[in-house]
Amino acid sequence: MSELRKIIIDDREIEVPPAMTLIQACEEAGIEIPRFCYHERLSIAGNCRMCLVEVVGGPPKPAASCAMQVKDLRPGPEGAPPVIRTNSPMVRKAREGVMEFLLINHPLDCPICDQGGECDLQDQAMAYGVDFSRYREPKRATEDLNLGPLVETHMTRCISCTRCVRFTSEVAGVMVMGQTGRGEDAEITTYLGALIESELQGNIIDLCPVGALVSKPYAFTARPWELKKTETIDVMDALGSNIRVDTKGREVMRILPRENHGVNEEWISDKTRFVWDGLRRQRLDRPYVRKNGKLTPATWAEAFAAIKAAMADKQVAGLVGDLASAEAAFALKSLIEGQGGKVECRTDGAKLPAGNRSAYVGTATIEDIDFARRIWLIGANPRAEAPVLNARIRKAWLAGADVTRVGAPVDLTYDVIEAGTGAEALVKLVQEAKSSDDPGVVILGQGALRGADGDAVLSQAMALAERTGAGLLVLHTAAARVGAMDLDCVTEGGIDAAMDGAQVIYNLGADEIEIPAGPFVIYQGSHGDRGAHRADVILPGAAWTEEPGIFVNTEGRPQMAFRAGFPPGDARENWAILRALSAELGAPLPFDSVVQLRRAMVAAVPHLGEIDLVPENDWQPLAPAEPAAGDFAAAVSEFYLTNPVARASQLMGELAAQAKERRNAALAAE
Repeated sequence: MSELRKIIIDDREIEVPPAMTLIQACEEAGIEIPRFCYHERLSIAGNCRMCLVEVVGGPPKPAASCAMQVKDLRPGPEGAPPVIRTNSPMVRKAREGVMEFLLINHPLDCPICDQGGECDLQDQAMAYGVDFSRYREPKRATEDLNLGPLVETHMTRCISCTRCVRFTSEVAGVMVMGQTGRGEDAEITTYLGALIESELQGNIIDLCPVGALVSKPYAFTARPWELKKTETIDVMDALGSNIRVDTKGREVMRILPRENHGVNEEWISDKTRFVWDGLRRQRLDRPYVRKNGKLTPATWAEAFAAIKAAMADKQVAGLVGDLASAEAAFALKSLIEGQGGKVECRTDGAKLPAGNRSAYVGTATIEDIDFARRIWLIGANPRAEAPVLNARIRKAWLAGADVTRVGAPVDLTYDVIEAGTGAEALVKLVQEAKSSDDPGVVILGQGALRGADGDAVLSQAMALAERTGAGLLVLHTAAARVGAMDLDCVTEGGIDAAMDGAQVIYNLGADEIEIPAGPFVIYQGSHGDRGAHRADVILPGAAWTEEPGIFVNTEGRPQMAFRAGFPPGDARENWAILRALSAELGAPLPFDSVVQLRRAMVAAVPHLGEIDLVPENDWQPLAPAEPAAGDFAAAVSEFYLTNPVARASQLMGELAAQAKERRNAALAAE
């Protein structure tokens, strides 16, 4: 690490690395510098000039603090540390001048702007703006862009900070936005009016410092001061992105990202951001019991009585769905095993070994990808399975990492070395693998583990990690999977063995599977999806935003989700339904509150209580086995429709239709 340099900022002496920019050094000193174009996760543009500071003894004009590094500062007299002033008369006059220029063509429509109350320009205009204008010329107007159903544009408000351009090209990896023209004719646009084909495009809404890019589904539905804000966890994929859910009354109005450098940095996928309208549709809000072949509304007492009659002296199996919290999985396991039944969470047939955390989670963390110089993707398509993780891999690739893929060719937004499409290529890769001191990560997707010989594929992936000295990261697609595996919600032989001979199946939100005819099915979930259609009794449960719970992400990090609202109608929290049913069955579970349940769960699996910490897993490699030849299947076939909440969302359906249309579009002849 380079030697620290002393600098004085507003009479405060601090030591910072010489590679730091002045704006970062000021933040280290606890001084906030106004900015519009600068963003710490994007390249430096230096074009808004709002971050001007005075360098004492330097040039007789203010300097852009985002574009100057500490090492560029000259020492003071007799080697004294360089002096920076952030609030001198020179700086204030310069910033007021910049603000005046920015507002020359701005429409000043704050009262009707959807960004009002959350607008950086509005905030800085309060500090550096004036209440009059010297300009009498007509304001420039710009045509709005059509960016699709997610982002609404008001380009007359644009101040050309180019954050959206830099994000789409650098982070999302789609070269579609840019700036055309010069001077008064300069404007941000897309190439030939194209839409942004990215699963991360919603992040430009957060990045825009003015009201030029706003959320189209959320626009004009609420003001920020009307909303209750709840910090929680996303379950649309297994990454466990940190999010904030904003509610107005009982309804979720929008979902925004929270910063967590170890998980999602400060990005979220479009599915995470816009799926909230699915929380309002196709909801189960009362129990149902099938009578004469038809599901009819019932009371809780009638539903429990039907279950009690069906389960009497019967063989029972429990299925843990993809969106269940660890508490719900623990309660189901306690209930079903108390009735002598079996529980299974690997509903997609993935060959994940119970009890070996290094095999079903791995040994690498998400943050390890940042420092990796070699990355192997085995049967994984991270762009569809975890778009934010894919952006992280792209960042490593931009920093010089080599990415090798075994699996079907897809556009991941970065260059990969194609090693083959299936098991034969993986075996060859392992045979040719060499150890290296360069850090590496093997990312193993669920598509490679769902075949009949998925355990052999897993053994080969672990052998590859061992031979190359790389870490292993198992990329899951279900938010509930790792937590349920930690709680040992598994049956030897997998889902087929669990359901074999079962006369009653308790389905806790597993909507991605087809349950065969014959068994009596109890479905507990939040939406009227595939699982509810097959059920004989439906118990309405809470969605993930409507109950507290712990979710363990794909790297094995337990995270806490909090309640942002309450379930509709007679729906109840999932653990509470299972606790009430256990009493009806004459074997009450030993907890009466979520706190007692969590205490018992953490006593059984201690690391679940270590919130936001990634436990170290002992390396237990599987005995190498050779998988049968064959290509790896895709774990996610339709990104926007992977779970009941997404399938209930009208917006997700529209995005899925657009994606299908793009895939099927005929290519023009050259």
